[in-house]
Amino acid sequence: MDIIEFIKHEVENKCLGENNVFGYGIWTHHIVSVVKNAKTLAEKIGADIEIVEIASLLHDYASIKDYSKHDEHHIYGAKEAEVILKKLNYPKDKIEKVKDCIISHRGSIQVHKKSKEAVCVANADAIAHIENVTSLLYFAYCKKGLGIDEGAEWVSNKIKKSWDKLSNEGKILIRDKYNSAQEMLNFASKI
Repeated sequence: MDIIEFIKHEVENKCLGENNVFGYGIWTHHIVSVVKNAKTLAEKIGADIEIVEIASLLHDYASIKDYSKHDEHHIYGAKEAEVILKKLNYPKDKIEKVKDCIISHRGSIQVHKKSKEAVCVANADAIAHIENVTSLLYFAYCKKGLGIDEGAEWVSNKIKKSWDKLSNEGKILIRDKYNSAQEMLNFASKI
């Protein structure tokens, strides 16, 4: 099994685990989308696709394993990635690049993106939130237990943060979906 297949298997298994408060949908409706979009962006801007794919697979790993680490999952995730990748004898310089992508992927914490790869992962994470509003609604209503208006507002704020962290290229790719999602969420909260 190659390194990417091993990591896919590891992350998907954690997504199936009982401790994963997000449910399996974080795999099917978020991580898979992040990987796809990050690889597409990497091809467009000439980033290292392998680094982007590994970082995309591991970017939320810490939260999936242990939700109590969610507020700092970017930091814990980088540490988890290092442990996994060292065990797989992945090159140290590449481990550092993966860690940088994970540390700087969050929209709620503005961290300077040091590389094209970090830009790809952060943009792909934001795009996945905007493309998969239904998974955010599920989390807001079923996992957080929010009411209808509170849930719509939480999701609207979440995708606004995602929009704000996008590069200009990312905004061009997702503008129509973002506008449609916000229109739907704002309509729902005004009824």
